[in-house]
Amino acid sequence: MSLQQEADDALQERSAFFIGADSDNVSLEEDHHQLILQKANALASENCLKDAIDWFTLAMRYGPMEPEQLSTFVDCIVRNFKRKAARPDALPGQSQDAGSNSRDDVFDCPSCRSFLGEPITLACGHSYCKRCLQRRLLSKCKLCRETVRGEEKANVILCGLLEKWFPDELSRTKTICEVEGLCRKKCYKEAVSLATDVIQRPEATALARLSRAEAYMALKQYRLALEDTEFCAMFRKAMVLHEMGQVDESLQAFLQCLAVDEDFPCAKRQVEKILCDLLCPDDESVKVGVRETTQNTSPRLRSKTLVSDAQTQPLSPVQRRHQHQKRWESLERQGLSRAHSLRVHTSDCGEEGLKRVCSAPQLGDQEKGSLLKRKLSTSDTEPCLVASGSSKHKKQVPEELLDPNDLECSLCMLFYEPVTTPCGHTFCKNCLERCLDHTPQCPLCKESLKEYLACRKYNVTSILDTLIKQFWSQQSAERTKSHLEETKELSLTKNVPIFVCTMAYPTVPCPLHVFEPRYRLMIRRCMETGTRQFGMCINDPQKFVDYGCILTVRSVHFLPDGRSVVDTIGGKRFRVLSRGMKDGYSTADIEYLEDTRVEDGDELESLQELHDEVYEQARVWFQNLKIHFHNQILQHFGPMPEREADIQATPNGPACCWWLLAVLPIDPRYQLSVLSMTSLKERLVKIQHILTYLQSIPSN
Repeated sequence: MSLQQEADDALQERSAFFIGADSDNVSLEEDHHQLILQKANALASENCLKDAIDWFTLAMRYGPMEPEQLSTFVDCIVRNFKRKAARPDALPGQSQDAGSNSRDDVFDCPSCRSFLGEPITLACGHSYCKRCLQRRLLSKCKLCRETVRGEEKANVILCGLLEKWFPDELSRTKTICEVEGLCRKKCYKEAVSLATDVIQRPEATALARLSRAEAYMALKQYRLALEDTEFCAMFRKAMVLHEMGQVDESLQAFLQCLAVDEDFPCAKRQVEKILCDLLCPDDESVKVGVRETTQNTSPRLRSKTLVSDAQTQPLSPVQRRHQHQKRWESLERQGLSRAHSLRVHTSDCGEEGLKRVCSAPQLGDQEKGSLLKRKLSTSDTEPCLVASGSSKHKKQVPEELLDPNDLECSLCMLFYEPVTTPCGHTFCKNCLERCLDHTPQCPLCKESLKEYLACRKYNVTSILDTLIKQFWSQQSAERTKSHLEETKELSLTKNVPIFVCTMAYPTVPCPLHVFEPRYRLMIRRCMETGTRQFGMCINDPQKFVDYGCILTVRSVHFLPDGRSVVDTIGGKRFRVLSRGMKDGYSTADIEYLEDTRVEDGDELESLQELHDEVYEQARVWFQNLKIHFHNQILQHFGPMPEREADIQATPNGPACCWWLLAVLPIDPRYQLSVLSMTSLKERLVKIQHILTYLQSIPSN
């Protein structure tokens, strides 16, 4: 069922109850207002723009609304605006590629298209100029849609490179920042003078005009500000128009901004406020605006009035119910099927141009809605001006300034998968992770990285990765080859990583709390290589024992301080052939163990009988446990496995044997001896002896 159908059903159900209610009941009126708003949002969600305008206008008459409540309405308007702009017969500048992010200059900010200047790298790995982030000109990354926090510091490596490679560009960017600083201090005349000096240079950028336009606007020199904004972003032009009181023109400009970038929060917020003002009735309109609308010469507007003149007269309860009934009948008859007449009304005034709603205070709410539809319906006749603030030509790095030492990780060599921390320092991804295994601080400035560690979003800094592959392709290829070879060595063939900790068994869960730096590294490598496996052995005087079990990682829950809770389950058993060490943790060459299959019929039948006998004995023992121990076993190891039809179906034998071995209170050395057996019969006999002994002990 669609949102619109749900809203219709809710309105119909509510109408039956509302007709018999007293109109003085405030809670019922509020509920009625919410239902109408729900209907309006449903229409907006389904792109029914003109009908949505009617319902939002009606909702305004039943109660006040905040601009934020028109968010769905704004989204609907933007979708319609973009669809018109994408038509084949759209004017030049209106094409859907007008706001494309495709740029061939890596040194331009993806948001304002200006030189990066003082770049800041976000958690997603993409870099923006400091100006865009400080002024909160974007809420999501334009390249990957990741939410922008805007709390990161300038990228130290990138700042150094840009200062070395493009000193003139950087100087202009700093001057523009000074202009904006003067504007914040309200030194507008000084800001105009400094910006004019930058604009008069041959290599002036549109960003300088944008800054000067802001100063002109503060000085109320609107004509000069408009001249500058022709070279700048449409948003600034929209702000100037709105400041001058030209609401309809500013609305068009704001919509053009959102057509290019629908996640531009400032533009969307301005559209919400304008729509709220246009739809909201004045103080007088609340009382007499509807009455004026009914007396209007337009038969269409007169026929759609939902409240009669009798509303101003005292009404009896019977009259109130009758009035509500008429209101709902009119709502269902006209409010839900008025699109055709509205389209006719809109087309009638196509040549009249845009009329400002605020300039006609005598208009009622219905006329305001009609004029708003007229305004939005003519949006496809306006040219879309989206100026770029970037330079015209791709910036070339002087070859004599290329030095691989500028892109060396402070912990190893040339960057491989460079990652930038919130404090602005850059490291190889592997280098950073290994440092954070030991302490949650930046290796250079010692700033706390606890929040960064908790998120664990170590995304590669795209611009640095691009520069390395472009200018130092050979060294980059060598680093990639070395990394792939190291990853191959970590695969589960030889040098298997060994976690020296506890006993593990096939098919039995084994939760682990990982806190040591060496095992943090080991678990991370198991996940990165894709094996998701490592060996588990218990300790002994010779580092670790000769037998163990492979564990498979099912999930990893990372804690904010770098520790992790790893959920694993037992797999194959193995025997250690040789031991080794790698980066602090143990490794081993191993061979896997398998049970010897029984093929003889009589022997197999005898083995089956022994298995059934041990299984029944174990079931009785488990049922007779005290409730405390019984629940504890269930919590840690789960229920006892079901009896298996084929006890030799897997190389490790039936799962019940390993579950029993894990839960029985016996010495780990004895458990290890059973784990190393390759005879199912011997294993069953050992377990039977243990169960017999435990059942012989009298319970207290």
